[in-house]
Amino acid sequence: MTAVLLAAPGENLTAVDILLWVALPYAAIATFLVGHYWRYRYDKFGWTTRSSQLYESRLLRLGSPLFHYGILLVIVGHIVGLLVPEGWTEAVGVSDSVYHVASASLGIVAGLATLAGAAILIYRRRTTGPVFSATTRNDKIMYVLLLGTLLLGFGTTLVNNADNHPHDYRETVSPWFRSILSFRPDTDLILAAPLGFQLHVIAAWLLFAFWPFTRLVHVFSMPIGYLTRPYIVYRSRDRELGSRPERRGWERIQ
Repeated sequence: MTAVLLAAPGENLTAVDILLWVALPYAAIATFLVGHYWRYRYDKFGWTTRSSQLYESRLLRLGSPLFHYGILLVIVGHIVGLLVPEGWTEAVGVSDSVYHVASASLGIVAGLATLAGAAILIYRRRTTGPVFSATTRNDKIMYVLLLGTLLLGFGTTLVNNADNHPHDYRETVSPWFRSILSFRPDTDLILAAPLGFQLHVIAAWLLFAFWPFTRLVHVFSMPIGYLTRPYIVYRSRDRELGSRPERRGWERIQ
């Protein structure tokens, strides 16, 4: 960690800056990775969404697709925005103006769908007795972190794009995030971003740190085994199985 801190370009960093923009990201990443390994290693039976479809399905059928498809678009947008450098998109013919229009449009649509789905699911969980009874304190904390991160991101997107001179996060937040992954955190970049972006980033790191200990682990569950599992045999036609050979015709019930 000392080597990482010394590599930071900022010279006048405060203890709070180091805590938020260096220590917190690495602590969140470590907790995210180690926490998932620990959860899978020692709590496989708890690796589940704890489905509540049995208790109520009407609101679930409406809110779940909105939330899941919306959050999928949000994640894809963040992957492109944070990991793909600006020069790469320009190299393939996507101008800066086209990128920002597409990013803002898809981001707003995805954000609205995600928030609408989350609102329906939270309303369902609060108003449906059996579902609310199955809600743990862990779930409540997870919902606060998840909803807070979504609201901060969506609000920042709206405010930023409403400005005549919107802030280009690909010049500050994105390279800072990549500097974290390369173990050379450039704190000057994130400190140059507006407060809304900074709050969204902090909320996201807290969510990632808490992620392995919640029902969100089901994101990494894929029923690949269904593709190769054998058919279920309810009755064998092998005459040699069983205590006596089969007889033709009807048998009397004892």
